[in-house]
Amino acid sequence: MEALPSLRVIAINGVGYDKVDLEMARRRQVHVTITPGTLMEDVADLAVGLIIALLRQIPASDAHVRAGAWPTAERPLARRVSGRRFGVLGLGQIGGAIAARLAAFGPVAYTARSPKPVAYDFHADAAALARASDVLVVACSANEATRRMVDAAVLEALGPSGWLVNVSRGSVVDETALIEALEAGRIAGAALDVFEAEPLAPEALRTSARVVLTPHIASATVEARQAMAELVLANLDAFLRGERPPSAVV
Repeated sequence: MEALPSLRVIAINGVGYDKVDLEMARRRQVHVTITPGTLMEDVADLAVGLIIALLRQIPASDAHVRAGAWPTAERPLARRVSGRRFGVLGLGQIGGAIAARLAAFGPVAYTARSPKPVAYDFHADAAALARASDVLVVACSANEATRRMVDAAVLEALGPSGWLVNVSRGSVVDETALIEALEAGRIAGAALDVFEAEPLAPEALRTSARVVLTPHIASATVEARQAMAELVLANLDAFLRGERPPSAVV
């Protein structure tokens, strides 16, 4: 913003704005817009897909068949998805869509800044939610308050029979603590769509048999990206007409 003194709008093609200094934007009267409501269904679908892939060991089974190993070796038994206790960390639009899908599999609980008018059990913090969950799904916003919220204590609370799934932002999970927990068997496994230093994923995660990885593709569908692009343009059109952009956060 300092390098672009005439800047008046930052139109983000996504829902995260953790890379933008909002206070500076307010001081400089710069609109910051995002694309809410355009990608929550696809992110929620991927979260469920990652859970199933992780517990049922789908990537490893795919590799087993492709390697020609099936005629001479059987895969180890996987774990059932149905009947698990699911915890959703953050119950905004995306977290709510994830919870609605997971309710078909088993009981759902959540944590958020405050209780919401939903049928799911509320827990006051991430550690309490982890203790009550078999699968902990990270779906909260990335900001200073949530930075490395999923730390060693939360992973300890999740326990050796618990799984972590992150479709939020890499900054919400302490990757060092996660790697240590995986290597020590303090959690059962993890499925990650996001990382702290994208596009780089730590070697310890890339080589772990306990982990399923995707390259930040939660919103990567033709339909979602089309809707996102249309809302970006709608925000810019409104700004150029002298109106407040429809999905401005500043």
